[in-house]
Amino acid sequence: MTDEENPAQAVSTPGIRGALARYRVLAYVVGVGLLALVVAFVLKRGYDVAGPMAIVGPVHGFLYAVYLVVAFDLALKARWSVKGTLWVLVAGMLPFVSFFVERSVSRKVRAGEKV
Repeated sequence: MTDEENPAQAVSTPGIRGALARYRVLAYVVGVGLLALVVAFVLKRGYDVAGPMAIVGPVHGFLYAVYLVVAFDLALKARWSVKGTLWVLVAGMLPFVSFFVERSVSRKVRAGEKV
């Protein structure tokens, strides 16, 4: 039986397993970075403290770009739909959403379902 005939076995392949691990790490890192960016934004706009924004902003931007590549890699390997792929890519821009989407994606990929 191939992976296409038995989707639950697809998760056991090293390519998808590794891509899922990378995605999970980046989803949490980007989620925490986005929360730090929100705090830095409040400090900059509300209290005129620009230092944290100057550091957190570029770091989060770089990490989000890496997140996009890693999530797209997982989407290709797991053969997600375009809609599911776009939802996962956008989730990294919304505070707290990346944590919930990560759980959903992990559950579905391990079960061999498409996102």
